Amino acid sequence: MTEKDFRCGLEAVLAILGGKWKPLIVYHLASGSKRTGQLRRLVTNVSEKMLIQHLKELTDDGVIRRIDHQKVPPHVEYDLTEFGRSLASLLAPLCEWGTYHNAEVAKIVKRRHQVM
Repeated sequence: MTEKDFRCGLEAVLAILGGKWKPLIVYHLASGSKRTGQLRRLVTNVSEKMLIQHLKELTDDGVIRRIDHQKVPPHVEYDLTEFGRSLASLLAPLCEWGTYHNAEVAKIVKRRHQVM
């Protein structure tokens, strides 16, 4: 396996959090461990397939850990690792920016959809 040289730190972040749903998954796990169903409700509009795929990738990348309680029915939770917590701390300011500029961003998104 070869190491990837990133030209800037943002490329490294996007290598881990690239995609529409991963930042939201990490953001919601920052408040504590969650079961798959809880994450599905919090990360609105994500399909079951995409949620499971992103959870697996984030687990493989060491951002989150999968905790299997070995019960019937299955009880699985996801939690941030220390690496994941350091990444999640960067998402809170982005969330604040999005909240502050919500109306402006909504206009931009609406305009994009009108052009299509």
